[in-house]
Amino acid sequence: MQVGGKTIMITGGTDGIGLRLAKQLNDKGATVIITGRNAERIAAAQAAGFQVVDGDLCTQNGIEVAVNAAKAANVDILINNAGMGADYEIDDANTLPDADRGIALNLTAPIHLITHLLPMLRTRPEAMIVNVTSGLAIAPRAGGSIYCATKAGLRSYTLALRHLLKGSNVHVLEALPPVVNTQMTAGRSDSGKMQPEECARQIIAAMERNAKEANVGMVKILRAVYSMSPALARSIMIKF
Repeated sequence: MQVGGKTIMITGGTDGIGLRLAKQLNDKGATVIITGRNAERIAAAQAAGFQVVDGDLCTQNGIEVAVNAAKAANVDILINNAGMGADYEIDDANTLPDADRGIALNLTAPIHLITHLLPMLRTRPEAMIVNVTSGLAIAPRAGGSIYCATKAGLRSYTLALRHLLKGSNVHVLEALPPVVNTQMTAGRSDSGKMQPEECARQIIAAMERNAKEANVGMVKILRAVYSMSPALARSIMIKF
């Protein structure tokens, strides 16, 4: 797909991978709309010239605001990038509200946005849905059970969605990043982290060649291990 000239909505586009996607797609001639919920980051993105939709996608109101903005702009491409970890402990019911927010943002929001925007995307000459999951959608780590579950759920939904849209004008791409140096991974060692600029570059390259999957960075190795032995891949990643 030629991304230049397309109108693109990127959720979670005020920071991390989303912001780098926005900048690189803008440089390629796309009109980019991003969503965010942090006032300081929204102001910075607006100062950089981006149209920003202020809305919390964990809520129905935030989803409605994003849907209305996407429809008003006649978007050609929806990139479901927004995501969060969950401070969840199996022995502490007080952490369930944070788990619920993680499920809402990582899984429910993309499903709602796609469902509401598909009728419009079907009218575009050429359209695309990009769902950003994770290498952890292939094999989970114990320390991020809610995040892994939501990304695995989004991966499964994406596979089914691609089949349902087979032969249509709407291409479906799943992007599976490794550990990326973003605000969400700030508490982890920087060793082995991919820079968000390179992650965004690889995702856009996959968009441009109409790939079905973008296995980014070290995820290529994980996919190779999983193809040989799913049990081995799971045993490695569960302690990662």
